Amino acid sequence: MKRALNILVTGCGGDIGQSIGKILLKSVYTENLFGIDISEKNASQFIYPNFTVGLPFTHPDYLKRLELFIEENAIDIIIPIAEPELRFFSSKNILDTVGKAKMITASSLALEIGFDKFKTAEFLKKENMPFPKTFLAKDIKVMDSFPMILKSKTGSGSKDIYKIDSFEEFLFYTRKAIGDYVVQEFITEENGEYTCGLFRSSKGEIRSQIFKRELTGGYSGYGEVIENNNITSLLEKLAVKLDLVGSINIQLRITEEHTPKIFEINPRYSSTVLYRHLFGFEDLIWSIEDRLGYDLSDYREYSNGRKFYKGFEEYIK
Repeated sequence: MKRALNILVTGCGGDIGQSIGKILLKSVYTENLFGIDISEKNASQFIYPNFTVGLPFTHPDYLKRLELFIEENAIDIIIPIAEPELRFFSSKNILDTVGKAKMITASSLALEIGFDKFKTAEFLKKENMPFPKTFLAKDIKVMDSFPMILKSKTGSGSKDIYKIDSFEEFLFYTRKAIGDYVVQEFITEENGEYTCGLFRSSKGEIRSQIFKRELTGGYSGYGEVIENNNITSLLEKLAVKLDLVGSINIQLRITEEHTPKIFEINPRYSSTVLYRHLFGFEDLIWSIEDRLGYDLSDYREYSNGRKFYKGFEEYIK
């Protein structure tokens, strides 16, 4: 029998955490919604009815305090949002439960591959899937083809990403930590940039949704739901090769030869999670249902051509 749950979202202070809070507030699966972040200087305190400031994952008592919070509040489900925190849980092989709370994350191989952009490229190469040529920055002695993309090997979001037009720029940006970067083939934006939600259940059912998007200040500021059989087939192949269980986000561009190339796998919910949900792709809810052994809710596939626009909301205390 289905029942409402006490759900905890950690690292909830950012835009993704706020979007997830808005989804869960309206979900039939939510009895009490809790949020933890390391700061109260964000709008999540106005979204989560039970908001708490917690310890950073680097604190020696982090896990002990988290387990105590779960016990005291009878938490049924925990959903970590922040990528550094997900890396911590992955490194400790804590991907099933924390205390008595069931954890919602992508499966282990998706986390391992998605957390490292060079591993992502090597994985796609091994599985014969299209990807931009990618090199470790520390292995590069000379560059004669520009522009190229320079990005942090383990960073998330749009930070530490540079379009470089000369070897001098490469040397400048990598001067302090060359080992932390990869260099990637530049794919023109002429055919658009795409961000895709990809979900696969524990029984192997695959669902995906494709946004053609435009970035605004590092976020998806505008997007349109599209249908593209080549992209859908690529996403389905990727889900199988990753042995994915859960939800991840895939970013790609289409080359001049009309080949979709994956340039990033984000093994977590993305900033478009709320838009996807509003368009019928309820991957957060499906992840909860799948984790609890329930049948998945229907995917309402009627959103082709619909558009989203990123807005902002002000809160006053």
